Amino acid sequence: MAQILSRRQAADAAEKLRREGRKLVFANGAFDLLHVGHVRYLEAARREGDFLVVGVNSDASVRRLKGEGRPILPEGERAELVAALRCVDAVVVFDESSPAALIGELRPSVHAKGTDYTPESVPERAAVEEAGGRVVIVGDPKDHATTALVARLRGAK
Repeated sequence: MAQILSRRQAADAAEKLRREGRKLVFANGAFDLLHVGHVRYLEAARREGDFLVVGVNSDASVRRLKGEGRPILPEGERAELVAALRCVDAVVVFDESSPAALIGELRPSVHAKGTDYTPESVPERAAVEEAGGRVVIVGDPKDHATTALVARLRGAK
């Protein structure tokens, strides 16, 4: 299982990877009710480099972005589930609504986003480029979503 790191530990690991000439890939998300779309996204992200760090939104961050009633799973459990995936090397929980500040601290070579974005529409693109990285779009078409799963579960009787 991958390690769940503090921001400082993740930044230190990123610096070590850069010194070794290895390529750090960063991906992020809420990962609330982990589903196959998440797995495919993270597996594709991992193929972009040597080490995959996944930023997981904190509970407060998910609540701000998705509204009351979310997340379904607490941040510690979501981080542990993501860390259990073979393709993930490290997980960091972040409290902001955007991972831009964390990207600035980690300075990844690659920031991988899912297919619900284009390279031009990635909100943290400027932070990635300022840190010397590039944005890639990975994963399968966006036809899996936790929001849709939650709606289906709430509608089930």
